Amino acid sequence: MKDKHGLLTAPIGRVLFNMTLPNLIGILTILGGSLVDIYFISQLGTEALAAVSFTFPITLVITSIGIGIGAGVSTNLGRLIGSGQAEQAKLFLFDTLVLTLAIITVLSVLGGVLIEPLFSLLGANKHSLPYIHDYMMWWYCGAPALVLLMVGNQALRATGDTRSPAKIMMLAAIVNLVLDPLLIFGLGPFPRLEVQGAAIATMLSWVIALVLAGRLLIVKRKLLHSASLVKDRMVSHWRALAHIARPAALMNMINPIANGILMAMLARIDHAGVAAFGAGMRLESVLLLVVMALSSSLMPFIAQNLGAGQHVRAKDALLTSLRFVLVFQTLLYIPMYFFAHPIAQQFSNDPIVIDWLTFYIIALPAAYGPLGIVIIFATSLNAYHRPMSSLVINLCRLMLLMLPLAALGSYIGGVKGLMLALPITNTIMGIACYILATKITEPVKHHHTTAVIVE
Repeated sequence: MKDKHGLLTAPIGRVLFNMTLPNLIGILTILGGSLVDIYFISQLGTEALAAVSFTFPITLVITSIGIGIGAGVSTNLGRLIGSGQAEQAKLFLFDTLVLTLAIITVLSVLGGVLIEPLFSLLGANKHSLPYIHDYMMWWYCGAPALVLLMVGNQALRATGDTRSPAKIMMLAAIVNLVLDPLLIFGLGPFPRLEVQGAAIATMLSWVIALVLAGRLLIVKRKLLHSASLVKDRMVSHWRALAHIARPAALMNMINPIANGILMAMLARIDHAGVAAFGAGMRLESVLLLVVMALSSSLMPFIAQNLGAGQHVRAKDALLTSLRFVLVFQTLLYIPMYFFAHPIAQQFSNDPIVIDWLTFYIIALPAAYGPLGIVIIFATSLNAYHRPMSSLVINLCRLMLLMLPLAALGSYIGGVKGLMLALPITNTIMGIACYILATKITEPVKHHHTTAVIVE
């Protein structure tokens, strides 16, 4: 097969740059919209900001399921398209979307029923719960559209089209940006809905984006059409999907679970700490944009080169990427250090929140270089057919180091002590992962799993 994109022959840096740029644009629009949300909500006061911050772990669990399903779609659909099985690809995507809609609808209904007990367990108080209820009821209504959009975009990427998903998400971000101030603050003829308005704006942006993605899949790409509900075929497709989706979803769920525990710890100290941490998490997502985009590009690069027997080239790409993210994130930290206080002031008028968020911006990004190494290495382990090793690394970082250190830090130094545990953990794990990366080798034997798909 011709090396169309140069993964096997072209200079490593150039190939990774060309692969990463579309991913970066797509991720940037998603996280940029999220940051816009938190900015406008912060103008409503500390209680509103803290309330929406409580929702992050739960919303991340839902999106993690979407990421897992999307990974399964990308892998299986790409294989079917590559082997010329266009009709099978259409059936697979149809069956996947049916399952996705069923799963997310059930989770959304359960989530809506359990809002009060679930968020009370996370540490939300009687002042935050009304805000959380207003926000999450509409968020759950839009959740099926969000996850279907994520899966649909992955289907488009499986055809080799990376530009259309980026354009769709950019439009969604613009719609959200326009509707947020109108619905939150009641500008012009619009009612003032505050936190509820933020959720409605986000939901509408997802629905509009989903319609566009659906049109591309059905009309232009002809990658999707309706099919009869045949049990054997659907179960076979779902098993093929689950082989990739389950570990990928589990991997992405670990972080929101850990963040939920950290939120609960902070809530027992001060709700202003929850507000600062929530704003800091959104900033972290933006500051790690390049790392996330590069990690999604590096895995197929390594996988193709390992498959072609070019083990040295695969390892060179991995080590080059690790060194790049360390240097890049260190350089990015310099302006964050000097402008930490002005940045924090953009998210709150509460002096306590500003103080803690300033500390967050100074302390945590200092270790984003090592954290980038962890993310890149853990993702690359999947290409090396070591998914359990990747899972173990993340479990060790979060459960064995971060949470115990955070508990100790909160006991000794309160909110700032808890926050300080995160960069310490990331630095330790970053060093360990780089050492492991220098020693990594291709396993002697592989067990490739090929999806058996029947009609």
